[in-house]
Amino acid sequence: MQDTPTIRKAGPNDLEAVYQMICTLRAEQLDRQAFSRVYLHNINHPDCFYCIATIEDKAIGFISLHIQQLLHHSGAVGEVQEFYIDPDYRGKGVGKLLMDAIKNQATDKGVKSLEVASNKKRTENVQVYEKLGFRLTHNKFTSQP
Repeated sequence: MQDTPTIRKAGPNDLEAVYQMICTLRAEQLDRQAFSRVYLHNINHPDCFYCIATIEDKAIGFISLHIQQLLHHSGAVGEVQEFYIDPDYRGKGVGKLLMDAIKNQATDKGVKSLEVASNKKRTENVQVYEKLGFRLTHNKFTSQP
């Protein structure tokens, strides 16, 4: 039996597993057709990186990195958009392995800074992100267009 997760780039065959993880993360059923369209677009986009953790072909975690060229940084900034670990595997280093994969990808792409936002309802995430090397430095505001 495999104890150590395999960390790899997510592909088209991971769509269903990623869909289930993101629906669980959001606590809602997302539109499957729209989700599929965005997922398949992003896995082929050079500024997106989706990474999945598996144990014996079971998906147990997912993380995404989106890279933008931002004027106020005069370069590339990466943002972790989705980050999910199956509750049965939390606290076992899976998140660190996924974050390390993202950090390596960011370094390879010349990213100057990594950012992550977390829903205010997920208060426990502050400690998780701090443990992973992030500092709480900004507020994020959202609005409908």
